Amino acid sequence: MSTASIESIVSMYASWGSEKYDEEITQLAHALQCAALASRDGARNELIAAALLHDIGHLFEIERKNGPDHHIDLRHERTGSEFLQAFFPKSVTAPIAMHVEAKRYLAANEPGYVEALSHGSQQSLEVQGGPFTASECAEFLGLEASADAINLRRWDDHGKVIDLMVPEFDSWIPLLREVANG
Repeated sequence: MSTASIESIVSMYASWGSEKYDEEITQLAHALQCAALASRDGARNELIAAALLHDIGHLFEIERKNGPDHHIDLRHERTGSEFLQAFFPKSVTAPIAMHVEAKRYLAANEPGYVEALSHGSQQSLEVQGGPFTASECAEFLGLEASADAINLRRWDDHGKVIDLMVPEFDSWIPLLREVANG
């Protein structure tokens, strides 16, 4: 990954990370907490990078003054993963692309999951299609990155603590460089 592309990602978080989207926590705080949770759990570096960057699509929406829209799914998971494909391998971008599907899978299969979601995640679940059907669950589980997406989703669900102290964004830059495409 070139220095310029790292700088573009850092710049996005510097410009828009202090904004809230559909949670009580800023986008930057959420990203940092998710990365810290992934690291704490011993995740591979690719998954830590995915945890850090999984909601970058929301930053594009904030920049365009688009979100959140509680009536239309803006597909931030696709926007973000498509942008990041230029910089990172599929082991980073696939879980990002699938983290909303993982929420829908967990909503269909884990009793109490929906009730435990934050208010913002409950609202977006409705717009994103609600819990998966049995056939959608089977299809999701057949995808190569489904287990990684479920792990990412769990960090996403838990990375919403106001004022939690975690490492700063700059501390993750060496990891991002390490896992980036050549």
